[in-house]
Amino acid sequence: MRHGRTAHNMSSSSLRKKSDLSLVNRVRVGFLRSFLANLQEVLLGTKLSVLFLAIPFAIVAHYCHFANPWVFALSLIGITPLAERVSFLTEQIAFYTGPTVGGLLNATCGNATEMIIAILALTKRKVSVVKYSLLGSILSNLLLVLGSSLFCGGIANISKQQRFDRRQADVNSLLLFLGLLCHVLPLMFKFTGKSAEITEVGTLQLSRASCIIMLIAYVAYLIFQLWTHRQLFEAQEDDNVLDDDVSDDTPVLGFWSGFVWLVLMTGIIAVLSEYVVATIEDASNSWGLSVKFISVILLPIVGNAAEHAGAVIFAFKNKLDISLGVALGSATQIAMFVVPVTVIVSWIMGVNMDLDLNILETSTLAISILVTAFTLQDGTSHYMKGLVLLLCYAVIGACFFVFKTPSISKFFIVLKAK
Repeated sequence: MRHGRTAHNMSSSSLRKKSDLSLVNRVRVGFLRSFLANLQEVLLGTKLSVLFLAIPFAIVAHYCHFANPWVFALSLIGITPLAERVSFLTEQIAFYTGPTVGGLLNATCGNATEMIIAILALTKRKVSVVKYSLLGSILSNLLLVLGSSLFCGGIANISKQQRFDRRQADVNSLLLFLGLLCHVLPLMFKFTGKSAEITEVGTLQLSRASCIIMLIAYVAYLIFQLWTHRQLFEAQEDDNVLDDDVSDDTPVLGFWSGFVWLVLMTGIIAVLSEYVVATIEDASNSWGLSVKFISVILLPIVGNAAEHAGAVIFAFKNKLDISLGVALGSATQIAMFVVPVTVIVSWIMGVNMDLDLNILETSTLAISILVTAFTLQDGTSHYMKGLVLLLCYAVIGACFFVFKTPSISKFFIVLKAK
């Protein structure tokens, strides 16, 4: 992985474009010229640069007390280009730190948006939003992203036999099954026949122990990926993979410039994520959509749109190994790193968050992992496999769309009537 370049980096790079620095180079003051060049590379070096306009609008809407659904929508749109820029900045830093540190940086920052939203939701005691959003990210990667990639790649290369290296898929599938086991066992505690108090305490303790085990497995996965079996995860490149106007051989930002921009982008993501968490209920009431549907379906789709688009672009180019690296890599990272870290952070904060996702959510997770594993078992692909994954995601989306939990006030009204 040259300079720590992974499938995630290559996916995001498909949305980048080279900035025209001819006007900036006319500036005679060296410091100012360097600053303007960095500013142009970061803000205009992506095809999603127009979406940056949503960020100031979201901040203005928040401080001017506009309707909360507007704040929610603008914040979501603003997060989309920021997620792609974080990937770009981690890759720039990797030019100076080497592939191993770059890989570790990508392993921790690859899903920074989900992590930040989850932690901010925990500070507001919105445990259900955390669980639903992380579940939605896994489902989105396994069914929507992978399904779109296989479907579009199959249609674009209908006359070719599409193949991929299934060894990477096997490793990710094993980790996802381990994560599934850690979700199923706390769920089973509900049916042990013990008292509710004992069951709740046991579920919480088992969840925390399981999260520690999941983090151990993720560390082993990083060792496997970055050292012992590195060749399985290398993003295969050729001259036709990337756009002709994008060069990845040399960095365009200095180390400290990239680091400062990474901190700044992460801070902006935190601000917008706080807006999203604070206004999600109002958006739910205004749009007539349940919080569960918004968290499971809308948040993952919008928050990771750049990465998802890159996976589909590489599938069009018959580079399924990169598309699979994005979809399965992100799902594994969320399931084995973001979820357990979130539970441990909630433990430190004194918030009782466990791995029990209830029967409906756990069933959708289990079926999604099983369907994905069966889809990738033979190392070949065609558009029918992608279509089935997309239809599975559509059914799950319809399920969460019609499933609405009654409010507490309605519950008491019905109870009083009885």
